[in-house]
Amino acid sequence: MIKKQITVSVLGTLPPIRALSSYCFELTGALSPKCRVEFISFKKIYPAFLYPGGKPDDDHTYPEILAPSVRIRRRLTWYNPFSWIIEGLTATGDLLHAQWWSMPLFPVYLAVCVCFKLKNKPVIFTVHNVLSHEKSRIYLKLSQILFRMADHFIVHSQLNKQQMIHCYGISGDQISIIPHGSLDLHVRPQASPTALKTKFGLSPESKVILLFGAIRPYKGIDTAIRAFAETVKKIPDARLLIAGRLWEDWAPYKRLIQDLHIEKQVITHLDYIPSGDVHQFFEVADLCVFPYHHFDSQSGAGAAALSFRKPMIVSNVGGLPELVKDRRFIVPPTDPKALADAMSFCLQAPSVLSGMASDTETISAQFAWPEIAKQTLTIYQQALKSF
Repeated sequence: MIKKQITVSVLGTLPPIRALSSYCFELTGALSPKCRVEFISFKKIYPAFLYPGGKPDDDHTYPEILAPSVRIRRRLTWYNPFSWIIEGLTATGDLLHAQWWSMPLFPVYLAVCVCFKLKNKPVIFTVHNVLSHEKSRIYLKLSQILFRMADHFIVHSQLNKQQMIHCYGISGDQISIIPHGSLDLHVRPQASPTALKTKFGLSPESKVILLFGAIRPYKGIDTAIRAFAETVKKIPDARLLIAGRLWEDWAPYKRLIQDLHIEKQVITHLDYIPSGDVHQFFEVADLCVFPYHHFDSQSGAGAAALSFRKPMIVSNVGGLPELVKDRRFIVPPTDPKALADAMSFCLQAPSVLSGMASDTETISAQFAWPEIAKQTLTIYQQALKSF
């Protein structure tokens, strides 16, 4: 007897919408050889006032998804509830796999989930942010309502699973841990690090420390700046490259850089970085740092660093330690001295830096998308058996 191939409806974002598109792009590509994917995405995801700088620009630099087993529906609009209901009722998947991360999308996700439950089909959630980065109680309450629709949950770390159990009262049997895969779509094999360093105004001898990702209060930008000010005293060729769109006022950081007299050693790119340009920043980096003050999940920027096999120093928060093999490069949050010591140590020892890069090769194998797709498909099969 030939088994019927599963069709999964995935609710999330795909290019040119930004949001979770890198993750969803990789997941869809990995699932496509194993099942049919009907991706329910957005035509308009947020009103402009919810974007930093009021610019909900699309990103048209992503690669295309060309798999014949993938069908993409870009019809959801934030302002039209009928689009939510129509997509939910007309979706053809045997089950729904919703990618949950953002409070403003609650009514859209609730409507689509209700439609699947009315059709007596399983609903699975991948919860990317178990708690909001800003510790919002409203996010907690809305997630509690939404999670009543789910038959199973996927999270990215053991910490996330414990949070789901503690904060939402969900049974551990309903929660599976599947890591956030690396983001290989950003890699450009033909890129020249030397040419890119010239483009950034860097000398070939510069030791570049990259702080990549949206500029938000929990990211530890101040910790990185203070730590770098100590590092550059020991390593005059060190440079700090800060790249990402502003989600907060930059003025306090600018004043801190000036007060520490490191304006000439800090390079900033304070805007959204299109997918097609991401490689430029990682290719010039000798070291990536993620000095988050607090964090509960795995980092998309960290997943990108894995893809480029870059040495990393991370704070001991959330799933960040899972990205680093050598415990010497997992530092306490909000501790500039510990971060400075770790940065100085590895940048002054090429063999250590090389070993850190080799570690990312090993770790990236644990975050490989074929294995993630295999585990995800098993969850689909188990969910369908119970219906």
